[in-house]
Amino acid sequence: MMKYCIGIDMGGTTVKLGLFSREGQLLERDEIATRWQLGRQTVLEDIAASAHTLTGRRKIPLHDCTAGFGVAGPIDSQGYADAVVNLNMYDFYPGRELSEKLDNIPVTAANDANVAALGEMWQGGGKGYQNLLFITLGTGVGSGIVLNEKIIHGAHGLAGEIGHIWVNPHEPETCSCGGKGCLDQMASATGIVRNARRFLAKTEAESSLRQINDLTAKDVFDAAKAGDAVARETVDYCMGFLGKSIADVSYVIDPEIVVIGGGMSKAGQYLLDVVFDHYRRYPKLKKTLCRFALADLGGDAGIYGAARLALDL
Repeated sequence: MMKYCIGIDMGGTTVKLGLFSREGQLLERDEIATRWQLGRQTVLEDIAASAHTLTGRRKIPLHDCTAGFGVAGPIDSQGYADAVVNLNMYDFYPGRELSEKLDNIPVTAANDANVAALGEMWQGGGKGYQNLLFITLGTGVGSGIVLNEKIIHGAHGLAGEIGHIWVNPHEPETCSCGGKGCLDQMASATGIVRNARRFLAKTEAESSLRQINDLTAKDVFDAAKAGDAVARETVDYCMGFLGKSIADVSYVIDPEIVVIGGGMSKAGQYLLDVVFDHYRRYPKLKKTLCRFALADLGGDAGIYGAARLALDL
């Protein structure tokens, strides 16, 4: 039995690494630049060097470790990545290639949003639950599903991509995926700002939002909390799509808890209340509704989840 695990979360700007005990205690942490411009092999070599540094600080032999690897792209059940577009990496097995640079210790890879979901279930906002829907609200809408304490990958690594469910047939702009009307366009920080500007253009009502040149989702939520009518209408409209989508997905996966993270989760209980009020209108087949909670691990959810992924080997 392996005594330690290394959790790795590879993002577009930085790679985060954590050395954990089997019980989930974070022993060492590191963060390095993702030098993707120099190619995939350079990035993997940098990660391997950092992993050696982490274990060296504690004088732990690398062969006493197993590793989990969160990657920003679809990973199928065989560990294959067709495309990690934002890092210009294509057609490879991330876990297998990283293992070769880590003295062939076991490395298992999964999509980063799914890995973050596993982290929140293990040591975060979903601790104590086995079935979880994790949603990150930031520039886009990311998500991951954990059922019976296991990540759901799907046949092609796309399971849980609720951000690209088609929710609004009246949306005129095109989503990054090529579709129109995706949840990502409505409930993300970008969607909040876009729709706030639309509401402002349709009314002459006074609003503090009119005084802000570089409007952000935080500005909209802050104004809504302060009672601004246009901001409240925007939040209610956009989060309505999210609440209904969660209700729809709950009929498929039946989660115990919905955990919401990402930058927009800093809006706190106000955000949860608005989303829950929409969600609760739809499920009719059961009396017990999902619990809603905020994520606890912040930017470290990925390394916790990757570590748990490693333990599950």
